[in-house]
Amino acid sequence: MLRLPMDPTSLERFPPLRGEPAPRLRVAAAVVRRDGRLLMTQRPPGGPLGLQWEFPGGKIEPGDSPEQALEREVRAELGVGATAGRTLAIETHDYPDGPTVEIVFIACELESYELERGPGVNDLRWLRIEEIDLGEVLAGDRSFLSRLGAGAS
Repeated sequence: MLRLPMDPTSLERFPPLRGEPAPRLRVAAAVVRRDGRLLMTQRPPGGPLGLQWEFPGGKIEPGDSPEQALEREVRAELGVGATAGRTLAIETHDYPDGPTVEIVFIACELESYELERGPGVNDLRWLRIEEIDLGEVLAGDRSFLSRLGAGAS
């Protein structure tokens, strides 16, 4: 999840001017657990972040709380209602030639496990933390997943 909330190529076409900071995006990431597994979604093919895995979620729009954004984005991506829980972590990641992303990782409960992939989701999987290959995950999610135990063999 962690999905960049816009077409990542849009920032490549209009990079910041030399000396200006890259645009900053705020995103909410749903940390959904079920039977000892985490829900991960895969981005669609294409673009520099295509086919990478992430937590469900997306952009925090102006006026949104992270919890409101999370609930809206989960419904759009997975076709189910969600209830945001507590904030687990807030991290910042600088994507080369792209935005600086502030990621708010939030515990989340789903109203149903009958998930329907939205247009921004190529695939979804329930994975045990030790099954997650950090090399296939968005860079912005890796530190949080590492602290949960991913990548430890």
